[in-house]
Amino acid sequence: MNLSLYLLTVLIWGTTWIALKLQLGEVAIALSIAYRFGLAALLLFVVLLFSGRLQAVDRRGQWICLAQGLCLFCLNFICFYTASQWIPSGLIAVVFSTSTLWNALNARLFFGQRIARNVLTGAALGLTGLACLFWPELVGHPASQETLLGLGLALLGTLCFSAGNMLSTLQQKAGLKPLTTNAWGMLYGAVLLSLYCLVSGVPLHFEWTTRYVGSLLYLVIPGSVIAFTAYLTLVGRMGAERAAYCTVLFPVVALNISAYAEGYQWTLPALAGLALVMAGNVLVFRKPRAVPGTAAGKLA
Repeated sequence: MNLSLYLLTVLIWGTTWIALKLQLGEVAIALSIAYRFGLAALLLFVVLLFSGRLQAVDRRGQWICLAQGLCLFCLNFICFYTASQWIPSGLIAVVFSTSTLWNALNARLFFGQRIARNVLTGAALGLTGLACLFWPELVGHPASQETLLGLGLALLGTLCFSAGNMLSTLQQKAGLKPLTTNAWGMLYGAVLLSLYCLVSGVPLHFEWTTRYVGSLLYLVIPGSVIAFTAYLTLVGRMGAERAAYCTVLFPVVALNISAYAEGYQWTLPALAGLALVMAGNVLVFRKPRAVPGTAAGKLA
């Protein structure tokens, strides 16, 4: 089950860049994200209400849902989209993939979870692999004040994503399932984004074209309802640090699709990077060896 959820998340998030690209046009980015999560929240509430699976959320849970909506369905997207104006997407992918490390550190800080050595080593291999994959894009980008600002925003977006993971873990420990908390979180995120658009003077507009509506529906259903639910379920089942390795793998999926659809050429450094990413994946999910003399060792 975990493997199916993991592969589903990687494959969906590895293809959402196509839909995001099709969203660019007359509608402001922040407003498009508000549409995305507003519709996703509506769909989740309808499904949960009709199936009788909507859980009651107390005041404390609602505050955490609000914080999760702010971190996971609002601020991180604003940070990443704004950063993309100043730094290449490859660099954003490398920064975002550090969420594996941030999740491990935050899980240790907030929940006292031991940081597994194989997870840290695997994450380091994955980051090195992504750097090799995007090396031409990275070295070809001039260093400037805008580059530092873009890096700072990408890092802030990654930290927001990691904080959202921790909040989801907290909710699941309290017995709330990701479907319910995602519905509330996406609703809060959509409301906050709408307020941001209103305050910043973004014109309310919708593009009634097949391209825009089709890409929006893909982002709403597979990209948000399915992928976020699958991912946050993994966070609760296998730990935030292991689940976050998805962020290392989905740029690899995106590059493979780009090779087919846009003529991306695989180079020797890129292939070496791919090998490092896959090796990191094996390390992250390898079960730690039982140490002789410990309780786990005796059970083994």
